Amino acid sequence: MSQLEKARAKIREWRHDPVKFAVEVFGVTPDQWQVEAMQELGGERNQARMLCMKACTGPGKSATLAWMGWHRLTCFAAPGEHPKGAALSITADNLKDNLWAELSKWQQRSPFLQQAFTWTKEKIYANDHPETWFLSARSFAKDANAEAIGRALSGLHSKFPFVLLDETGDMPVAVGRTAQQIFTGGPLDAAIIQAGNPTSTSGLLYESCTKGRWKVITITADPDDPKRTPRVSVEHAREMIRTYGRDNPWVMATILGLFPPTGFNALLGPDDVDASIARHYRQEQIENAPIVLGGDVARQGDDASAIAKRQGRQAFPIRTMRIPDTMVLAQQFIREFKEARADAILVDETGGYGAGVIDAMRQLGHDVIGVQFGSRASDYRFYNKRAEMYFRLAEWVKGGGALPDDRELKEELCATTFVYQGDKFRIADKEIIKDQIGRSPDKADALALTFAMPIAKRNPLAQYQRQQVTDYDPYAMN
Repeated sequence: MSQLEKARAKIREWRHDPVKFAVEVFGVTPDQWQVEAMQELGGERNQARMLCMKACTGPGKSATLAWMGWHRLTCFAAPGEHPKGAALSITADNLKDNLWAELSKWQQRSPFLQQAFTWTKEKIYANDHPETWFLSARSFAKDANAEAIGRALSGLHSKFPFVLLDETGDMPVAVGRTAQQIFTGGPLDAAIIQAGNPTSTSGLLYESCTKGRWKVITITADPDDPKRTPRVSVEHAREMIRTYGRDNPWVMATILGLFPPTGFNALLGPDDVDASIARHYRQEQIENAPIVLGGDVARQGDDASAIAKRQGRQAFPIRTMRIPDTMVLAQQFIREFKEARADAILVDETGGYGAGVIDAMRQLGHDVIGVQFGSRASDYRFYNKRAEMYFRLAEWVKGGGALPDDRELKEELCATTFVYQGDKFRIADKEIIKDQIGRSPDKADALALTFAMPIAKRNPLAQYQRQQVTDYDPYAMN
């Protein structure tokens, strides 16, 4: 057998056995879960492979994706037909720093791959067929729609197309749906391979694990699971479980590899919001509390301005409006203030968007409090005023607050998540929430503004004063 025939025989062997490919090309000993995952990519040809790896933190999922990428590039070709692949992550920087760097790292461990392929910052290609045999780094903008995502995944017409998706926990669902277009061209063997941490119940990973025909591999660091990854310390896993409990959202996502019931670090869950909507307070139960209005000013043409009213534990239906004129919007806010007989109105002036409205209200002789969402919080536990307001709102909801029955408000509140930045709580950026629900959380922002600072009643004795009855005439005939 000639050297060429030996090489072809070896590649056919590797195509059927991806685990053997990883062992012989990279000199590794795959973990049990890696063996199980890679076996899904071998055997007989499959026109539509869909593999989803749902992982705890730190098991080596990016390295495994890199092995799989090199396996597809090396082993899937036919006369006149070459593999074409695309790699994406949640952001271009994340792709560059993680999966794309892993692809380079593992190539450096294989003289064969170094000789056969060239790695660049944007593309890996076969030296003999650089235009038709490749894996390219792709990206999409945060606000990309399905059409833009489709363009990011274009150019994969091949009998052996494949897509690698990293960090799909928060990746838009549209990416996975668009990627499946590679199955429509009559491929001989095509694959979509994704990996992510179960930190969100609204991203691609969650949909893939709960819908469709994806083969799902769960990667866990659970110290009681015999298939656990050995790359996460058993002692560390036990300590986290002992400290926070198995039902803690952070433990479920990062240690157990499971989706938390309300998503990762969700500020409020659907049950919290539904319970709040079911509550209602009579006027005599809240009349001693101040009436506070929160005004959120639209930032872009597709956003709406919103004004919320809250009195103590009762929040009222939130009004939204699309009024581009600053003075007209200021007049609407003043009208709402007068009709509500409010004790204060707080308006968002972050980025200067509400500054014009605030100035106009003051020019009209009305008091208004401007609030910068990014300003310093009064409580040191919070990263900024936005985080502080939203946590006060969440505490109010869980502590007996009554929300209006508003589907959009519920969706906005349930999509709001938080992270720890250093030792402080930080709310997810507004753009992230907008990506998830398809619009700005204007109603939630307006309601959160009512928690920006303590507000006292203008006339705390008003409840003891009785209006004079003027329509009663004791001498009138019955």
